[in-house]
Amino acid sequence: MADKNYGSNNERESRKKYRQNLPKPFWQKAIKWFFLVVFLLLLSGVGIFAYYAKDAPNISQSQLESGGSSGIYSTNGKFILSLGSEKRIYVKDSSDLQLLKDAIVSVEDKRFYRDKLGIDPIRIISSMLLNAKSNSISAGGSTITQQLVKLTVFSTDASQRTFKRKAQEAWLAMRIQREYTHDEILEFYINKVYMNYGNYGIGTAANYYYGKKIGELDLAQTALLAGIPNRPTSYNPYVYPKYAKYRRDIVLKAMLDNKKISQEQYDNARHENIKRGLIYHNQRNQSNLRKIDDPYIKEAIAEVKSKGFDPYRDNLKITVNIDQKAQNKLYQLANSGEIPFTDDKMQIGASVIDPSNGHVVAIIGGRKLPSTVQLGLDRAVQTSRSTGSSIKPVLDYAPAIEYLNWSTAKMIDDSKYIYPGTNVQLYDWDNKYDGMMTIRHALEQSRNVPAVKTLKEVGVPRASKFADKMGINVPSSSGLSVAIGAQASSLQMAGAFSAFASMGVYHKPQFVSKIETPDGLTRNYDSAGIRVMSKSTAYMITDMLKGVITHGSGTNARIDGLHHAGKTGSVKYSEEDLARYPSYAATPKDSWFVGYTQRYSIGVWTGYDNLRDGTIAGIGQQSAQLFYKSMMSYLMQNKENEDWQKPNSVIRAKIAHNSNPPEVSSTGDWQLFVRGHAPAGIIDDSSEYDDEDEQTDTNNSTPNTVVSNLPATEQKNINEPTTQNRNFQHNLGEKDRKYQKPDDSSAKSGQINTENKSSKDNHTATLNDNHDH
Repeated sequence: MADKNYGSNNERESRKKYRQNLPKPFWQKAIKWFFLVVFLLLLSGVGIFAYYAKDAPNISQSQLESGGSSGIYSTNGKFILSLGSEKRIYVKDSSDLQLLKDAIVSVEDKRFYRDKLGIDPIRIISSMLLNAKSNSISAGGSTITQQLVKLTVFSTDASQRTFKRKAQEAWLAMRIQREYTHDEILEFYINKVYMNYGNYGIGTAANYYYGKKIGELDLAQTALLAGIPNRPTSYNPYVYPKYAKYRRDIVLKAMLDNKKISQEQYDNARHENIKRGLIYHNQRNQSNLRKIDDPYIKEAIAEVKSKGFDPYRDNLKITVNIDQKAQNKLYQLANSGEIPFTDDKMQIGASVIDPSNGHVVAIIGGRKLPSTVQLGLDRAVQTSRSTGSSIKPVLDYAPAIEYLNWSTAKMIDDSKYIYPGTNVQLYDWDNKYDGMMTIRHALEQSRNVPAVKTLKEVGVPRASKFADKMGINVPSSSGLSVAIGAQASSLQMAGAFSAFASMGVYHKPQFVSKIETPDGLTRNYDSAGIRVMSKSTAYMITDMLKGVITHGSGTNARIDGLHHAGKTGSVKYSEEDLARYPSYAATPKDSWFVGYTQRYSIGVWTGYDNLRDGTIAGIGQQSAQLFYKSMMSYLMQNKENEDWQKPNSVIRAKIAHNSNPPEVSSTGDWQLFVRGHAPAGIIDDSSEYDDEDEQTDTNNSTPNTVVSNLPATEQKNINEPTTQNRNFQHNLGEKDRKYQKPDDSSAKSGQINTENKSSKDNHTATLNDNHDH
């Protein structure tokens, strides 16, 4: 019996060992590994969360209570203005806020009062799944507390929507939830959200939209204000009433589902007109500073937005490149009567840039504007007007020197010209042709036929790429008439000419220098320079453009003793325009002047917004040049008057007048040649040059090279004068203020300072010619 029991026990042990040695089912291994992976992921997640959370910024009660407006500062740290409303109405928690709190909680975070952490794990998991599906961080799982954190210390910049930021946001939300009650958190939130038109906080918004306190609003009005913070611009009841009603009704439905209102209340509120009770603000008086700075502020805001920030919601410190004294002077010149204009409807758009770094020093977007206009049309950046002949240095002659190695003595025939493939004849301002001439003379006197022939030699596609490097967009499919008029703004033209001023280095115009966010993020935006042409090209263009001012089409811009260069431009009306307004025939539609020193580049456009407003007549035809003259004189006061030094890549020689090929003559005209491409026998007749200049193969396109910190030799080329530096002092004397009115008889005969440019391109009309005189 004992042996049988022993045998039975052995069998059981054997079977047990056998079962233990059998392979385990796959599902058991899978479950085991699943829980192990989950555990490791959780452990890693906690570690990563702790790593990121330790660097989270601190939040004080004063920060939670403050508005979300961004401040704009000058480069020297001086406060300019706030983008928020001047007075925020801060509302304290009370029974008057109960309906609003019910609306916000229902639509934004219905578990808010049950939440003890400050974060909602259910919403977070849901958003994580959506984000994983879309492979981005797009869906939000934020509680009201997390939204408060974001509004207080974080940016809405899409690039900041990272796991690190989310971890810090969650950590700070948990801290705030421990330190403040739910009602206190809601109070902070209600007073911080952005509500359009520079208004922060729903208390401020209630007064702005309805002229009431929050407790005086009805249910529909309360729901509308509760819904606006989600997308302030889209849900603006003044501009987009349909979308505003859509959002309001979503809030009402959320309140109904959350049992905060009855079905009857919901139905009545949903059928209420979205515009009921709204106050319409037809006038918004501005401070004098805001009125002067308005165009600059508008462009700075646009630039901040283009970088991914929301200046109305991110509580930013924005440093701009404005020179307030220069901005004040621009405004004064445009509005005080110091510069003559045809009448008060004649408009202006002007930009001032520092060529050494691209900083936009000042801009003016119009004149004689209503004091109530805010962030209105900025004519300094409009690109819908033709540049006239001011484009010629950029699109025609600079590429010819850069790619074809033309000299300033290059001969070209100003003769009858028919656009290829058409029967359209190209005319100049005087309806004459002057025969063979140098390109120097053609540019100085702004002859049209030579400009078009030059562009044809270069080729529009190649010239288009050249201009694009300087911020001017000219379609490569454009017709040859673009040689005498492209579409660009005064800002773009000032930027392009600044590349000539800096010996071929282009800096993209920049309004914003620096952006700082509440969490300590600082981004600097000073652009590195890009070499867009050789020094020889820049120097030779500048040398020719000096002649435009001294004895060419731009003599009204001349400033005695100042080293500067520039180009005129004017545009004639199209045949369609003249059919409607035949009296405009002897006047220009647009008038330009773009000029520069080594310190400043200024682009000036003048004209009328609409055909019916008038035309540039009489002294107004000189306004652009006179405006430039006064502004540049002001800017250069007590500044070093530096001339450009000829680089070693340029040969300077006296050439017999209109000799072809060029012949040296002691009584000839000074002309410039690209070294290595001058005719035999022509040697440099100047001892002043920089022997450190680079040798550039101008048969090929000059590659863009970043010049973030120019070497000493480069700085010498750009800044060292050929004559002794001296401070420039210029006071406009009585003779400068007496401007000669154009002779009416010459105007009638068509001999005026205009260029013939139709709004049509590709040679579709006989008036597709720009004329300067």
